[in-house]
Amino acid sequence: MVATIDELVSYVRDRVWAECDPGAIVGAGPDEAPRIVAALARGFLEERDSACSAQVVQSVVDGVVAATLGLGPLHALLADPAVSEVMVNGAATVYVERAGRLERADVRFEDDTHLLRVIDRILAPIGRRVDALSPIVDARLADGSRVNAVVPPLAVDGPLLTIRRFVRIASTLEDLVRLGSLTQLAALELERLVRAGANVLVSGGTSTGKTTLLAAALAAAAGDDRIVVLEDAAELPLEHPHRVRLECRPASSEGSVHIGMRDLVRTALRMRPDRIIVGEVRGAEAFDLLQALNTGHRGSWSTIHANGVEEALLRLESMVLCAGTGMPQVVVREQVARAVDAVVQLERTGEGRRVATIAHVSVDVDDDRVRWRVTPIFEAAS
Repeated sequence: MVATIDELVSYVRDRVWAECDPGAIVGAGPDEAPRIVAALARGFLEERDSACSAQVVQSVVDGVVAATLGLGPLHALLADPAVSEVMVNGAATVYVERAGRLERADVRFEDDTHLLRVIDRILAPIGRRVDALSPIVDARLADGSRVNAVVPPLAVDGPLLTIRRFVRIASTLEDLVRLGSLTQLAALELERLVRAGANVLVSGGTSTGKTTLLAAALAAAAGDDRIVVLEDAAELPLEHPHRVRLECRPASSEGSVHIGMRDLVRTALRMRPDRIIVGEVRGAEAFDLLQALNTGHRGSWSTIHANGVEEALLRLESMVLCAGTGMPQVVVREQVARAVDAVVQLERTGEGRRVATIAHVSVDVDDDRVRWRVTPIFEAAS
C-alpha cells in the first residue's frame, strides 16, 4: 500500500524526534535549524521510500520542518493579536484569554509527547529546559512574553503550559481610559500620585492588569527621574528616557548563583535611584523595600497580590515579619503606615479589568499605638 503524505510526515517526524535532541536543533539558530531538520528528513525518507517524487519529498520535508520547529496548535493562537494569554491544561485542553475573558480554544495536541516537544521548542532558544528532574520552569521569552511550564510528576494530568504574551495594551493612563479600565477621574488621581512622589502599591489578583497600570501610570513621571525597575522576569513595558532594568536570575545546573529580589533591591539603592519599582513584592524583599521607602526614595511603586486595600497592607506587613529581622509587629506596622502613601486596587469583572479603588494611607496614632488609616479617594461604580 502506498503511504500518504500525512503518513510519511508522521513517520519521518517521529524518527527526527526519537533520534535527535530537539533542544540542540532549535539552539542551532533560526537559519540553521530548518536546514538541519530538512537534511534529516530527506535522509529518513530516503530510507523509508527512495522512489518518492521530488514534489512528495518537498511536501514531506516541509511538513516535518513545521512539526519540528513550529508551535503546532499554538501557532494560530499566538499569531492572534487579541490573545493575551494561552493556558494549556494537558494535550486535549487549551484555553485563551481575549479582552480579559477566558474561552476554550478549538485546538488540541496529539498527545503529551507532542506537547512536551512544543515546550522544548519554546524553551530551547533561551537556554532553559524542563524535565522530570527539574519539572518547573518560569522564564521570559525574547519578545518579553512570560512562559511557565510544569511537567510530570508534579503535573498529575499531563504537562501544563502558560504563556502570558507581551501585548502592549496601553502605554499611558489616557489609553486605559479609552479602554474603559479606569475613569478620567481615576486617571487624574493616579497622575497626581505620580507627580507628587507618592509611594504606591498596586494590588489585585492574577491577571487583573497590575503591570499594565504600573507602566501606564509611571509614564507620567518626569523625564529626568532615574527609575530603577526590579523584576523576577523583565516584563514591565515602561517607556521612559531614564529607565534601567534589573532581573532576577535562578540558580542553574551549570553552577550559576541564584540572584533574588532582595539582592536586586540592595543593589538598586547603590544606583542613585529617584524611583525604585519592584515588579512584584512577594517575600523577604519586602523588608528591604520598606527601608528604601522610608529613607528618601519617594515615588516608588510596586505590585502585590491581594484582594483589597487593607489586605495589601497586611500582606506587606506579614512579608516583612517573615523576613526574620526580629522587628516587633508594632514597629513594622508603623513603618508600613509611614512608607506607603496609597494603594490602587484592581479587579476583573465580566466586562474586563478595571481600577476598583484608590485609597490614601495615613498614620493613625491612638493611645500611643501607631497604625494605618485607609481613606478611599476614588471608588468605581458598582
